[in-house]
Amino acid sequence: PRMAQEAAPVLLVVLARLASSTWHEGSGYYLESHTNEVYAEEPPPEPALDYRRVPQWCATLNIHRGEATCYSPRGSSYRSSLGTRCELSCTRGYRLVGPSAVHCLPSRHWSGMAYCRQIRCHVLPAVLRGSYVCSAGVQMDSRCDYTCLPGYQLEGDRSRTCMEDGRWSGGEPVCVDLEPPKIRCPDSRERLAEPGKLTATVYWDPPRVRDSADGVIKRVVLRGPEPGSEFPEGEHVIRYTAHDQAYNRASCKFSIRVQVRRCPVLKPPQNGYISCTSDGNNYGATCEYLCDGGYERQGTSLRVCQSSQQWTGSQPLCAPMQIITDVNSAASLLDQFHEKRRLFVISAPDPSNRYYKMQISMLQQAACGLDLRHVTTVELVGQPPHEVGRIREHRLSLGIIEELRRFLHLTRSHFNAVLLDKAGTDRERYIAPASPDELFVFIDTYLLSEREAARREQGGDPCE
Repeated sequence: PRMAQEAAPVLLVVLARLASSTWHEGSGYYLESHTNEVYAEEPPPEPALDYRRVPQWCATLNIHRGEATCYSPRGSSYRSSLGTRCELSCTRGYRLVGPSAVHCLPSRHWSGMAYCRQIRCHVLPAVLRGSYVCSAGVQMDSRCDYTCLPGYQLEGDRSRTCMEDGRWSGGEPVCVDLEPPKIRCPDSRERLAEPGKLTATVYWDPPRVRDSADGVIKRVVLRGPEPGSEFPEGEHVIRYTAHDQAYNRASCKFSIRVQVRRCPVLKPPQNGYISCTSDGNNYGATCEYLCDGGYERQGTSLRVCQSSQQWTGSQPLCAPMQIITDVNSAASLLDQFHEKRRLFVISAPDPSNRYYKMQISMLQQAACGLDLRHVTTVELVGQPPHEVGRIREHRLSLGIIEELRRFLHLTRSHFNAVLLDKAGTDRERYIAPASPDELFVFIDTYLLSEREAARREQGGDPCE
C-alpha cells in the first residue's frame, strides 16, 4: 500500500500529460515510451483561429445615437470576430466621446469604449432691456432670436445659432436707446395787448414729454421767456428741447402773437400839439391837446383810444388868445397869462427915449423867437396924464398902468424892464436894453419846462 501511495502521483502526471498531449496536438511536448526524459521544443507560431467555429469573438457593438461601420477580414458577416475594425460615428447633433475606431482583441474585448453625447451650447446670457426666444433650447441648430423692449433698438446680430462645435454663431447684441423722446408743445396763440400797454401777459402749460424707452426725461430746456412773461407787440417763437438718459433729444415750438389795437393817428391842432400816454394811439392811450403860448384851446382837452379802435370826443382847436384889457385890476390882467405866456414889461419915461427905441427895434426883429418862447411884450411909456400902456394893439387904462408899476416896482424916471415867467414871478430885471440873444439864453436855460424843452428838442428851432 505505501508503494501504491507513492506511485499514484506519477501515474496521474503521466495521464495528465497524455491527456494534454492528446487534446492539444502539437503543443511542443511529447513523451518517449522507452525513456523517462522529457525534451522541450521551440514553440511554433500561433495557429490560425478557426473563424468558422468562433464567428462572434467580441460583443456586438451598439452605439446609442451613433453608428459603427465595421470591416472584418472574413467579410461583412463577421462584424464581431477577432481582428474586426470598427469606425464609430454619431448622428447629427451628437459628438463622439472616445476613440473614433476600435479593434476586436484576442481578449474578446474591444480596444476602447466610446459613446455619443448630445451637442449643447452654453446658456446665452440675458440681454439688458431685451430678451430672446430659442427654437430648441441650447441644442445644436437651435436658433435664438433677439428682441428689445419698446423704445430700444437692437445693435448687433438679431439671431444666433448653436453650431456643431458647441459655440453660438455671431456675437452678443445689445439693446440701445436710439429713439428720441416724444414732446408736444402747447398750441400757438394770439393775445391782445392790455389797455394802455403795448404788451400782453401770456401763460401756458409746460410741454408734454414722454420717453418711449425707460420713461425717464433727464431735462427739458426752454428757449424763450418763461410763462407769465410780458410779450411786446409782434410774433414770438417759444422752443422746448427734451433730453432723455441716453442723450437723445427732441424739440418742439409754438408761437405767441401779440396784437395791439390801435386807433387812427391823431394830428396836432394848428398852433398846438398833442401829448399822449403809452404809444400814442394804442387801446387805452390818452392824448391831451395843448396849445402854443398865446393860443387857447377850444373843445375837449383829452381823448381816449377805445377797444373799438375809435377815439372819444372830437379834435379841439387852438384859437388866438383873447386878451381882455377891460378888467378891474392888474391882477386880473396878469391872470390871463398864467401858465400861458411869459411877459416882458418895458418902462420908459417917453417914446423918444433912445433905450426904449433900441429895445423895441430889437424885439421887432426877434418876433419869431419871442413867440417860440411864449413871450408877450407889455409897454408902459410916458408920464400921466398922457401915459400909454399897451399889449400889442390892446390899450390899458391909467388905473391898470399905475397898479402894474406899483406891483412890478417900475419907475417912470428912466428906462427899465422886467421878465416874468408863466407863473407871474419876477425872474430878471434890466436897466438897459436886453438883446434877443440875451433873453433867449436866459429863458432857454432857466425858464423852460420839461415839456417845452422836449418839444423844442423834437421840433428844433424854426426861426433859424
